[in-house]
Amino acid sequence: MKQATLWIILKDDKILLCMKKRGFWAGFWNGPGWKIETWETQIQAMIREMQEETTLKAKESDLEKVWILHFYFDQDESWNLDVYVFKIFDFEWIPKETEEMKPNWFYINEIPYEQMWEDDKIWFPRMLAGEQIEYDFYFGSDGKIRDYTVIQ
Repeated sequence: MKQATLWIILKDDKILLCMKKRGFWAGFWNGPGWKIETWETQIQAMIREMQEETTLKAKESDLEKVWILHFYFDQDESWNLDVYVFKIFDFEWIPKETEEMKPNWFYINEIPYEQMWEDDKIWFPRMLAGEQIEYDFYFGSDGKIRDYTVIQ
């Protein structure tokens, strides 16, 4: 199973989401992040991905690991992922669009769930409320959630 990261940047009453412009998750708003390389720790992958995808820089002390999400896909097992979700409260620079991501700030009460992955509307509100829970999400061959389980 692939290992990946996802980061959620919060500032005041806003959240930074990015429109994925290519590859897996293209066309959806989400937090940036992706695959952990074999030579990287979760934190190293987070810092690298953040800089590559939005030009933001963060320090390890700015990251708080809050969630683990497990995704299982009937359509293709090679898509299965363990995703480690981090909150980030402090960073340097202004996020900039890259060839992979287009960042945008949203008010927390105006998160565009209808333009996000179906699972986001399940776990995002709980994450924003400060809960720390682990989920298993199972996607059918149509790309829709067919089942999910809260582990904690």
